[in-house]
Amino acid sequence: MGDKTGKKKMGLTTRIFIGLIAGLIVGVILNLFVPHSYVRDTVIVNGVFYVIGNGFIRLMKMLVVPLVFASLICGASSIGDTKSLGRVGGKTIVFYLFTTAVAVTVAITIGTLIRPGIGLDMSSIETQETTVAASTSISDTILNIIPENPIGSLANGTMLQIILFALIVGILLAKMGERASIISNFFLQLNDLMMEMTLLVMSLAPIGVFCMIARTFANLGFNAFVPLLKYMGSVTLGLGIQCFIVYMILLVVFTRLNPLKFLKKFFPVMAFAFSTSTSNATIPMNIDTLEEKIGVSRKISSFTIPLGATINMDGTAIMQGVAVVFAAQAYGIDLGISGYLTVIATATLASIGTAGIPSVGLVTLSMVFTAVGLPVEGIALIMGVDRILDMMRTAVNITGDAVCTTVVAFQNKDLDVGVFNDSN
Repeated sequence: MGDKTGKKKMGLTTRIFIGLIAGLIVGVILNLFVPHSYVRDTVIVNGVFYVIGNGFIRLMKMLVVPLVFASLICGASSIGDTKSLGRVGGKTIVFYLFTTAVAVTVAITIGTLIRPGIGLDMSSIETQETTVAASTSISDTILNIIPENPIGSLANGTMLQIILFALIVGILLAKMGERASIISNFFLQLNDLMMEMTLLVMSLAPIGVFCMIARTFANLGFNAFVPLLKYMGSVTLGLGIQCFIVYMILLVVFTRLNPLKFLKKFFPVMAFAFSTSTSNATIPMNIDTLEEKIGVSRKISSFTIPLGATINMDGTAIMQGVAVVFAAQAYGIDLGISGYLTVIATATLASIGTAGIPSVGLVTLSMVFTAVGLPVEGIALIMGVDRILDMMRTAVNITGDAVCTTVVAFQNKDLDVGVFNDSN
């Protein structure tokens, strides 16, 4: 049995990657070589590709709330004592905030060195309408974690509130023991059911990935990119440094695990996050891969991964850091040291309140711009190319969550190194 599932898993990884590459090629061919027509635009790109791609994302999102809720309750009740749960939670939050602050610092450094906004002809860039996010105070951000109506939080998918409620339920189930055995069994079985449903939905991943990537690249004209290549290059460099240098150093320092092996095993999740651009849709696959390939106990990952998808947005923070420097240079505004420190603080806080959905980083970017007095219209400059960067930063976001989870599990002795070293 074990061997059979191993083969099947490997097959899915390869198929997702083939779907990604094929979608890229088809999208570029449609964009460059197929003239605009009703069949190309309405039937294929915004018909078939749109419906299948978005249908798949909806299926993944359908899993998120019941999966996170059930697996968190099971995780919290199996950890049992609040002390070790508090230790895991404390370490996780400190790790997430630290990596986000590092990410913004990396971004500002790169922006200052490469100077993407210098010598930019503003008239050559197509701008789009910007959405401004209302800023929330720190006290409100903290209060927003407590659900007034847990059923409403589940219905709206408000992740932090779901996490808090599920943790309380799990801790009390552990405390009540036999008295709550029926409810405990209900959540254990619901958790198993959601796992089966995840496997079912994931078998459709290659088709969903193909359609989403093909549609994205069919719609992206290359003319909008040219003036912004320096900006895109800066963000991409920042994301690369965070993903392949910062995270891997942290992994080696805290766990002594082989970073190349980690990346190889985790790559399918990165490819999937790249194609969907949503951290939340990646939660089921992330938890699954960490358990089966990296050896992380589910009781840790079911807590840290949903939390990370909600508060740990390092890729988004990098984009915001570079965007601030880019806009400041384009408008000729000098931010100074205090301005950059404000950016680090605001981008870190903004990333905590960000929902894990496509392009939400642009909305919270308006908060960061307002905090340092940059014109919010500057966001319109970069909206045209944001889709590609959004794909890359989602892959970085979920890698950060996984590295943190692996580190916390290792320190908590909830990591099976044998599974990690097993090449099958």
